[in-house]
Amino acid sequence: MRLVLASASPARLSVLRAAGTDPLVSVSQVDEDAVQAALPTGTTHEDTVLALARAKAQDVAARIAAEPVPGRAVVIGCDSMLSIDGELVGKPHTPEVAAARWRAVRGRTGRLLTGHCAVLLDDGAVAAESGGTRSTTLRFGAPSDEEIDAYVATGEPLEVAGGFTLDGLGGWFVEGVDGDPSSVIGISLPLTRRLLAELGLSPVELWSDRA
Repeated sequence: MRLVLASASPARLSVLRAAGTDPLVSVSQVDEDAVQAALPTGTTHEDTVLALARAKAQDVAARIAAEPVPGRAVVIGCDSMLSIDGELVGKPHTPEVAAARWRAVRGRTGRLLTGHCAVLLDDGAVAAESGGTRSTTLRFGAPSDEEIDAYVATGEPLEVAGGFTLDGLGGWFVEGVDGDPSSVIGISLPLTRRLLAELGLSPVELWSDRA
């Protein structure tokens, strides 16, 4: 059984490796803005992150199917965004946006929404698919303007969901997490385990060091 991570995220890869797996990485080519733009008006935040995760997993699964390899594989697609003030916040991309977002969320609470999709391939053909979401409450600290500027200057928050990390420099400015910390880092192990179970799989089948 091969595990394929449809993401370039080093944090997601690190979580999966620490959990005993050795995933192949195949980055999806999905246009996330286009996926969101195609969603119906009124789509919930949870359904939005799930749609993005599904698009990524299906994109990678289709590329694997185009050049099938004998055996079974499971592709995991992920997406995470911060829900706060009725807005769904993704990656800041620019220092200006990252700094403004930190000034807006400091001292407050938000929900980190994580969507995952697992696609099971059997000899290159899609055999089954499962998807779901996870919500984790974050309590942000209150860094000073100087601390925010210093954090943004490192570049770390620019390409991560919500503009913060839990397992990096941003961890200094997160007061607490109510829920699943692995989902905040990038991939929820409890949610992934549930999706694998729905496909008739167990995470122990993916452990790279099992006998």
